[in-house]
Amino acid sequence: MRAHLHGEQYGLSAQMVEMTRLVGSAIARATTALLEADLDLSQTVIAADEQIDALHLELEEQALIMLSQQRPLSTDLRTIVTSLRMGTDLERMGDLARHVAKLARMRYPNPAVPLELRPMILRMGQIAEGMVAKTGSVIATRDLRLATELETDDDDMDALHRDVFAALLDRSWQGSVETAVDVTLCGRYYERFADHAVSVAHRVIFLVTGERSRPDHDPTLQV
Repeated sequence: MRAHLHGEQYGLSAQMVEMTRLVGSAIARATTALLEADLDLSQTVIAADEQIDALHLELEEQALIMLSQQRPLSTDLRTIVTSLRMGTDLERMGDLARHVAKLARMRYPNPAVPLELRPMILRMGQIAEGMVAKTGSVIATRDLRLATELETDDDDMDALHRDVFAALLDRSWQGSVETAVDVTLCGRYYERFADHAVSVAHRVIFLVTGERSRPDHDPTLQV
């Protein structure tokens, strides 16, 4: 019975790793669609979010079956419940990639991000892509060193988020209000994406150590 339960827990981890792979592809393609005003690419990201949602639903259903039928002990219970929460973080990361793609689609055929701000947004996209790849490794290996690295990556994302705001508030800014709103939303999407990756890292740390991290924010409160 215990071996069977552990096998099912491994299955939950494998599903989450697959979710990170899909989310990583989504945020990479969404960033390209945003910066290059690629309508077809944005549509693929929006459509592919259904696959991430389906995996999340499958993970939830499997976890609930395990809770109801396997009578897990305390350690196993912690793993299953924490996996449910991590799945929600990953699903919301997919939603945020979809939001970026929708912004690209909304402004087509024009790019949503002005030329002078593209390097910052590109870098935010690159950090987001790297963070979700690292998140998949953390889930698979439960590497605490790698989990703590995500905090540093998040600091880099937060710094870029502040830089975007500073650029929009600078007196030299000549863009429209519409563009400012678009860029503000875009920056927020990437910043929240990173927050959810950090949330997953905190949950893995809890799984390994039994100790709860106390982040400055709770990304489960909003998308």
